[in-house]
Amino acid sequence: MLKPILAILFPSLLTGQVRGPVVDRKVLAMGTELRLHFEGVGTVAGSQAALSECARIESECSTWNPQSAWSQLNAAEGRPVHLSQEWLALLSQMKAWNHCTEGAFDPVLMALMRAWGVREGGRIPGMDALVKASNASGANLLELDSEAGTARLRHPGAGLEEGGFLKGYALDRMRKAAKVRTGWLDFGGQILAWGPPYATSLADPQHRDQVRMTLNLRNASLSCSGTSERGRHILDPRSGQRCEAWGATAVVTAEALTADVLSTALYVLGPEAGLAWAERHDVAAAFLLNDGEVRMSRAFRLLHPTLISQETR
Repeated sequence: MLKPILAILFPSLLTGQVRGPVVDRKVLAMGTELRLHFEGVGTVAGSQAALSECARIESECSTWNPQSAWSQLNAAEGRPVHLSQEWLALLSQMKAWNHCTEGAFDPVLMALMRAWGVREGGRIPGMDALVKASNASGANLLELDSEAGTARLRHPGAGLEEGGFLKGYALDRMRKAAKVRTGWLDFGGQILAWGPPYATSLADPQHRDQVRMTLNLRNASLSCSGTSERGRHILDPRSGQRCEAWGATAVVTAEALTADVLSTALYVLGPEAGLAWAERHDVAAAFLLNDGEVRMSRAFRLLHPTLISQETR
């Protein structure tokens, strides 16, 4: 699904010391802004390698590109399509996350996305259209055959929708491709930072120009998901309906892919069930409610975040 952004201010190095040459670039990728900040030896080559890796992933997986392998799978109307082992492994992970989150995360959501007109600005589907789209959605419709090297969607109207996980995957791959010791990446509001700790700020879900929380991020990724009454487009795969606009989630994990998946899934679950899930699985997650309340898992509290009171903002 398209991922609404709880605005995250660019991180800053806590020590204030820059380690060698610096590359800081902004580019457009996957329909959003990608910012790279690398420090030290090999930054120029590293930035080029990272951008090349991102372009490769977008070219092969973006469903906005009708020539991509994933678009071809969506258009195959139930026929098997050959995919590389890399993409079969990634999609297998996404099916596993669907099971682990009890359906709150789902990579096979394109039919519902189309029914709600998410990519066209939004619309309210009729009941018949919604039922039809729900029947064509769900990770159980995705069949993977690693031996044959194929994937198949068992419903002709089903389709992959990468918005809830592909940027996270790309962040992990870009970091690996860059081979630089210090830096951070900001991809449409999701941050992956490594090396020394970076101070990062999160915005209030109701007042996106105001800071609600700060925390230090080191060798980890921070992903946020949120929405508003005016433009709700996080869908609940279990019901086929739009999620309630209750606030925002913030998730910190070692891998960007995991943070990307879980920030969406925990938003779908909501602040009560989402927090309970995070506690059971020892995930660092925070839930920023529209009324100003902030709920945090034990793992998130161990990151020692600083809340900014409404009176001081």
